[in-house]
Amino acid sequence: MTVTPLGIPRRLLEFTLDGHEVRVPEGSTVLDACRAAGRDVPTLCQGDTLRPKNACRVCVVEVEGSRTLVPACSRRAEPGMVVRTDTERARHSRKVVLELLASSVDLSTTPRVGGWIKEYEAKPDRFGPDAARLDEEPRVDNDLYVRDYDKCILCYKCVDACGDQWQNTFAISVSGRGFDARIAVEHDGPLTDSACVYCGNCIEVCPTGALSFKSEFDMRAAGTWDETKQSETTTVCAYCGVGCNLTLHVQDNEIVKVTSPHDNPVTHGNLCIKGRFGYQHVQNRD
Repeated sequence: MTVTPLGIPRRLLEFTLDGHEVRVPEGSTVLDACRAAGRDVPTLCQGDTLRPKNACRVCVVEVEGSRTLVPACSRRAEPGMVVRTDTERARHSRKVVLELLASSVDLSTTPRVGGWIKEYEAKPDRFGPDAARLDEEPRVDNDLYVRDYDKCILCYKCVDACGDQWQNTFAISVSGRGFDARIAVEHDGPLTDSACVYCGNCIEVCPTGALSFKSEFDMRAAGTWDETKQSETTTVCAYCGVGCNLTLHVQDNEIVKVTSPHDNPVTHGNLCIKGRFGYQHVQNRD
């Protein structure tokens, strides 16, 4: 008989969310409570497999008694607290953050951001054509994935995934200061000269498409990338006995990229180079 350890049940705590009493397990964040209650609080830097970084500030909410708006992704729920997610102050803050991001970063491949810009009536164009942008060409220095820093919002998720939270390779860090800050490998050199092991876990957590499969990058450039025509099939990686789950994204009967379910107890969304990129043999029909 297999025994599954369940751990000690977490007690529930109660607080007020947008005028309604809600109950969530102890240790939950305000964002966890919002999602459980069906509140659509936007967020870009939050990842379900990473510790909160509080970088994008799009998820800020108003907490009674707090002088400043607080990030819902990291603020722990407390008994008796009063949270408001849709106040004029919170909406205005999200609007300004979206305007600043969209005026300086290419968000064209960021899921849902177009809808948020409309919802909060953000106007990135109000900063004019002189708004500072990176204007850097995508870095294509290997056959597996592309780095397009014009789309990077400095959420640090790739740094954490490559660092002590998952891969422990520490190939990715932040170089520069202020507007010159950017994600980079050692000495800001080519990826092929770095400590990168090409696991692709940084791609898995990137919220904007700044890191993408070379196959996706090429198809977008050719105008053939179409997610509406893609199917997803989850299977088990055949390379070793660990049992990692792979989700194959298929378009026109070709695998175009591979992801991994974040709720899988083996991988938690992480893979190695073989699982992430070693699918070409499946399509060798010669």
